[in-house]
Amino acid sequence: MFGRFSLGKIGLTVGGILTLVGFAAYFTDRPTLNLIGFFYGVPILLGGLALIAAELPPVPFSKETPSDVLALREQQATETQSKVLKDVTRYRYGQSTHLESSLEALKLGDTDDDLPILMSVREEAIAGAYALILEFDSEYVNFDTWQAKHEKLERFFGPDIRIGLEQPETDRVDLKIITQPA
Repeated sequence: MFGRFSLGKIGLTVGGILTLVGFAAYFTDRPTLNLIGFFYGVPILLGGLALIAAELPPVPFSKETPSDVLALREQQATETQSKVLKDVTRYRYGQSTHLESSLEALKLGDTDDDLPILMSVREEAIAGAYALILEFDSEYVNFDTWQAKHEKLERFFGPDIRIGLEQPETDRVDLKIITQPA
């Protein structure tokens, strides 16, 4: 529920309002409001700032999903596809990139700085099957490495899926997670 909203911005807003109320109460000699503003407002404000510093915004859709593909998603999407889509389209905290632990488990980069960065997602129908396409900026991991991990990717995101890999331009890789309808 809270993944669609920035908790940092909520903390900043609520904490800022309470802190301002505390300052106003201090100058108008209202001790109760003054205490509320300082004892609650300042910590909430600082918490909001901390969350903003550790915030990873949701990945945008590169193009709008057509209604027929939305219907396919409802009918065919696997649990893994649904979890991945939900995970990357919400705010995350304390991670440097979306799917960081998954990319590390797949050994798609030697260090955190070398990991591919998920730039956007899109949904399509491929040969009548629902496909979730993850669009990565893969500056440090070449396309041959992605292709060598093809079987591992299928096992990782499976069952009931197949993986398609495409390199639309240099340093970019599209990972297609395609449903295998029964």
